[in-house]
Formats: sequence, structure tokens, C-alpha cells
Amino acid sequence: MTYNGEKRKIKAQYTKQKIYESAKELFASEHYNDISVDSIVKKAGVSKGSFYVHYASKEALVNFLIEDYVAKIDTDYINFIHTFPKETPTEELFLSLIAKITDLLMDIGFDKIQALYQGQITKNLDTETVTSHNREIYKMFSRLLERGIERGEFKTDMPLNILTKHLMMAMRGITYEWCIRYPNFDYKTEALTHFRLLLKGLRERNTIHEFK
Repeated sequence: MTYNGEKRKIKAQYTKQKIYESAKELFASEHYNDISVDSIVKKAGVSKGSFYVHYASKEALVNFLIEDYVAKIDTDYINFIHTFPKETPTEELFLSLIAKITDLLMDIGFDKIQALYQGQITKNLDTETVTSHNREIYKMFSRLLERGIERGEFKTDMPLNILTKHLMMAMRGITYEWCIRYPNFDYKTEALTHFRLLLKGLRERNTIHEFK
């Protein structure tokens, strides 16, 4: 590559990163629906044409932001669980993780989580990163369930993947309740109460046919 070509490549990478960081700052402080491509390029100090060179749309840029953020928070969850002593009961680990998740989502803000759900429902956003069964939070739920079963704390003959899927659906469901009932819904308290009930059920032996 020529010297001028290398300079153009570096400039393009810089512009793309500047757009990304500007959007990240805007989404951290403003409602999703109030942010436009125009407001992003204005903050970044670049042309609208430059935006579309790097991103097909606002939604496409948001997808990158979501993907990066999900990777970060899942890593935070893993590190959080590793701070507990090895002898900690699995139910306590689960409830501590649920509290951590609700705290983090409340810090992100109701309006942004609501926008994410709207994007999932309308298909305006590619939320595969959030809902994928390969996501680290899914694997963490599965590992905790497996740990509880191996230690005799949870008693069930249901397949691990089914249990994991249903606990994750429970977490999404309680978060959806928060979105539709805000501000008259104590998200953290309700989430912990819900999971205490679910985990209490796992302390008693449940067979597959009971859930059919």
C-alpha cells in the first residue's frame, strides 16, 4: 500500500471510531428515539456521508454498540461470581447474580432497556447478541445450575439446557414487566422474589413429566 493509501486508511479508521464513540456518549445520556444520524455526526464533527461509509444506519451502529456492551457486562458478571468463596451455596450465588444484573440494568436506564425490547419486537435491531444461547450469561446460568445439581442443592432430572432456557426466559420476563409497568414496579425486589420461588422449586425433586 502506498503512503497516501495508508494515510487514508488510518483516517478512515479514526473517523469510524470517532462516530462510534460519539454515538456511545449520546446513547449514554439521551433517549434512543431522540438520537439521529444527524445528531451523531454533529457531535463527531464529520459529514453525514462519512457516517454512511462506515455504518448502514443508526440501527446498524447500535448493533455494534450492543454487541460490545454485552461482551463487557457478561465479563463483569463472570468476574463478580468469581469473588465469592468456593463454599458459597449455589442459591446464594444465583440471587447475588440476579441482584447484580438488575442493578446494572437500572444503571443503564429504563428507557434504553425499553428501546432494546422495542427493537427486538419490531426487528429494527439485530439482538442476536443479547438473546443468543451462546452468550456468556447463558453459560453462567448453566454452570451454576450444574454446580447446584452436582452438590445436591438442586434436585431435578430435567435436562440442563431446558432449565437454563427457562431461567433466562424468567429473567427476560421480569425485565419486560419492569419495562411495561415502570415506574410502578420494584424491579430488583420482584426479580429476587421471582427467582427465590423458582430456586425453591429446584430444591425439591421435579421430574420432566410434571412440566408437560
